[in-house]
Amino acid sequence: MSSSASLRAEAAKLISGVVHQGKSLSEILPDSQASLDSDADRRMVGALVYGALRWYSRMDGLLSAFLERPVPRKQRVLHALMICGLYEQHYLSTPEHAVISETVSAARKLRQPRAAGMVNAILRRSQREGKAILEILDKQPAVRHAHPVWLLDCLQADWPSAWEKILVANNCQAPFWLRVNLQRGSREEYLSALQGECGRQAEMVVSVPSALLLEKAMDVERLPGFENGRVSVQDGAAQLAGHCLDVQPGQRVLDACAAPGNKTAHLLELADGRLDLLALDSSGRRLERLQKNLRRGGYQASVLEADASDPGAWWDGKPFDRILLDAPCSATGVIRRHPDIKWLRRIEDIAELARLQARMIRALWPLLATGGRLLYCTCSVLKQENEAIVSAFLAETGDAEEAPLELLEDVATRMTYGYQILPGDSAMDGFYYVAVTKR
Repeated sequence: MSSSASLRAEAAKLISGVVHQGKSLSEILPDSQASLDSDADRRMVGALVYGALRWYSRMDGLLSAFLERPVPRKQRVLHALMICGLYEQHYLSTPEHAVISETVSAARKLRQPRAAGMVNAILRRSQREGKAILEILDKQPAVRHAHPVWLLDCLQADWPSAWEKILVANNCQAPFWLRVNLQRGSREEYLSALQGECGRQAEMVVSVPSALLLEKAMDVERLPGFENGRVSVQDGAAQLAGHCLDVQPGQRVLDACAAPGNKTAHLLELADGRLDLLALDSSGRRLERLQKNLRRGGYQASVLEADASDPGAWWDGKPFDRILLDAPCSATGVIRRHPDIKWLRRIEDIAELARLQARMIRALWPLLATGGRLLYCTCSVLKQENEAIVSAFLAETGDAEEAPLELLEDVATRMTYGYQILPGDSAMDGFYYVAVTKR
């Protein structure tokens, strides 16, 4: 096992990579985790990184109150290290003396021995004065909830009575959901296997026909039947895509933004593999993960690296009975799973994403057969990416009409068009869904 100081230094480098270099955790965390010696080390680094990013802006306000001048640009990893130490002080149960001594030692591990005295002084001041300063800083909602101001403003405008609930949910650790392959056994049977082989309890969620909600996370490799596709890890809200698309055996189906393939595999599960399915994505690297998901379940699909908004480059002219457009979006509905989104997204991204979403739905509509269904969904909670896109599309598309989604009536907020699940609703991630049929 690595030393505690080394693990804190590694966490600081990851935090700095996100905040100061604009890298996503999904890009840099796997290599870091692979370099660590044990599962315990990986869990510790993961807990520090996710927690510190979740509460970064609140801890940054506290740190600013103690610093006489900003940390030099070349030493920004030290800034991340002190954020990590402050997070551990105020949110974890680690003894104070251990937080201080190990964080100071981590500064030396980062080859910043001259900064050790500053790190020690900051954390000791926080020990004495931190709570009182935070009480003052928390009068600002953006600091109290540790969200960027632009996102707070958007949520207050879109959800005037629910914005604070959304922010609170975003800062909670996401629960551990499973999707059971119902072609290979019922949820009751899998629950029995889970209890018998792993001693784990789970809840069957009535509103999501394929879902189990575990009481506690576990290593996926230990899940009974994971290696052969009997079960997968997928949030309950994301599982609803497969059920809402209503695929039937023998249909021609397009999964337009398919990688990493969880929804693709679910569609095949629901039709017992009997679909003529084209899985499309613009990222070849992400399609490798999709292929891995298909192999694990023993399913086959046509897989193509291509731009969904440019069908002229890849469509063979044969219409699809079903189209799933899980559009690229701000991912503001899954911040609890990806706290780095707070740092990677900018206000200007939203308009750009909305233009792409509108272009995609317009480009794919001619590919849908008469009587077919297109399901538009995002993991966003911003109306500019959801209702506004669909409203404009329906207004200009004479042969398109919204179809009801009864499955969502009890779990989502009914919008003028479509349904919005907010983060934390029924323990799920934030997702928007609308089904459109072609007359």
